Amino acid sequence: MSPAAYIRRTGSEFLSALQFLTRIPVPSQPYEVDALSRAVKFFPLVGIVVGGIAALLHLLLAPHLPRLVAAFLVVLCLVLVTGCLHEDGLADTADGFGGGNDREQILRILRDSRIGSYGGIALGLSLLGRIVLIASLPLAQVATYLIVAHMLCRWTTLPLSYFLPSARTQTEGQEFNGQGARIARLTSTGTLIGGTLFSFAVAACLLRTGAVAPILVSIALTALTGLYYKRRIGGVTGDCFGATNQLAEIGVYLCGAWTL
Repeated sequence: MSPAAYIRRTGSEFLSALQFLTRIPVPSQPYEVDALSRAVKFFPLVGIVVGGIAALLHLLLAPHLPRLVAAFLVVLCLVLVTGCLHEDGLADTADGFGGGNDREQILRILRDSRIGSYGGIALGLSLLGRIVLIASLPLAQVATYLIVAHMLCRWTTLPLSYFLPSARTQTEGQEFNGQGARIARLTSTGTLIGGTLFSFAVAACLLRTGAVAPILVSIALTALTGLYYKRRIGGVTGDCFGATNQLAEIGVYLCGAWTL
């Protein structure tokens, strides 16, 4: 592949990741079967973009509004920028694993677009928790934690998609072609290592020694949720990726709000 072709392909992969994870307008990308699995390497970078937008908004609002109000508007901005992609995954996952007794029932509930009691409670607690935790972060570090949180929470997709297969089989209908199946077990070793080194290095640059706790929490949440998904349904779905993403974001904020 020529350098020019490599640059064009890399740019297309980044735009595909941005298009998938956000509502930010980008030039339409040609459809390729493996486009999303190749774009996964850019998920942490897209997290930096999303977190940077939130950080800029908070810097503009913080001098003029109470901290809770500023945090509420930041979370509202994040929801609009991402199109509730991960919130939807968290709600569906809570409904599926909360209401399902076995693999088949869990997967059937995950296919249901309606939100049940478990999903509603999980979604409400997630929104409330993020608002409260962002408002509780040290004021001088809110912008930094927003960037790191959104980078690390999207990094969680890399190890999950590297180690776990799709929970759905080809005989289970159209859902086999869902977003989870497009990346499960399709992330390369190079993508996992490169994305991990990049994400952890950026976190260390921004938070210095304070990056240790957010990194460890992100790793722990990824491992624990991955093992849970594997035990209950034999792999992951797109909703599972979103749920772990949300938990990791909250975990990073909690690390920043924690005081000794």
